[in-house]
Amino acid sequence: MQSHDHNFKNLFLDFPSEALTWLLPEVLREYGELRHIEFVRQEPGKRKLTDRGLELDMPILFTFDAGQILLWLVEFQEDKRKFSIYRLLRYVTDLMERYPLATVIPTVLFTERRRWKKDVSRQLLSRFGERVFLHFEFQLIRLFDYQARDYYNTANPLLKILLPKMDFKEEDRLEVIRQAYKGLYELVAPMVFDKYLDFIDIYAGIAEDEKETIYCDLREHKETAMLAQYIKSKGFEEGMRQGRHGLLERILVSRFGILPDWARRKLDSASPEQLEQWADCVLKAESIRDILSE
Repeated sequence: MQSHDHNFKNLFLDFPSEALTWLLPEVLREYGELRHIEFVRQEPGKRKLTDRGLELDMPILFTFDAGQILLWLVEFQEDKRKFSIYRLLRYVTDLMERYPLATVIPTVLFTERRRWKKDVSRQLLSRFGERVFLHFEFQLIRLFDYQARDYYNTANPLLKILLPKMDFKEEDRLEVIRQAYKGLYELVAPMVFDKYLDFIDIYAGIAEDEKETIYCDLREHKETAMLAQYIKSKGFEEGMRQGRHGLLERILVSRFGILPDWARRKLDSASPEQLEQWADCVLKAESIRDILSE
């Protein structure tokens, strides 16, 4: 499985405008129409070679109709103990220096599904008398503060994907997952649905018996029958792909020895049709590259 951080980073790469609509809707009202989105460099340069890298995440530069620009920084934190407001401040000031015309809004997304006994530091203040030398704060978003039930009817696919990370009663768990499946299927293209179906499964911690229960429920309702059929067909397709993948890999190893990393990556990302095409060439080819380059 990819790292937790990478999974969430991909989510915001695929749905930047939906994230903005969710977390900062007032920007769209004040700045006018959104014209351009750019993902800028994630980590600022080190001042010294010995400096530790800043493991922060995704600055997104939004250009609006009125010509104003908003730079929005998101950090993903599952474990709040690892969060440092001082590290965040350093990153934000570096970005402000690089983008002096942008309004920088640091936003931290906490994804852990549990209540906090102790809050994180939300602002830094340095003052003497009436003079304020530093005032820094960030927008804190805790997914567990959101009630999943409130977003069953949202038209925002990002929120549908995040439903299992929100708060809900244990007896509603399967319904939350069903709503995430159903909403995502209705709102995005099949390729995107396939990608984030795994995301939902991972963060909901779905067991195999629960998948069968949800599938049966989807199949029994008219409005989700097509979704059930699609999930079933994708399961069969993935099973066929895995079978072809395993067989082709065994043949290649038998003929050419241990596979190099690049060959394994190509096999892992290949479609069932591509695997079948390669299998037709395997006996007459003289090298792995002859097969996988076709």
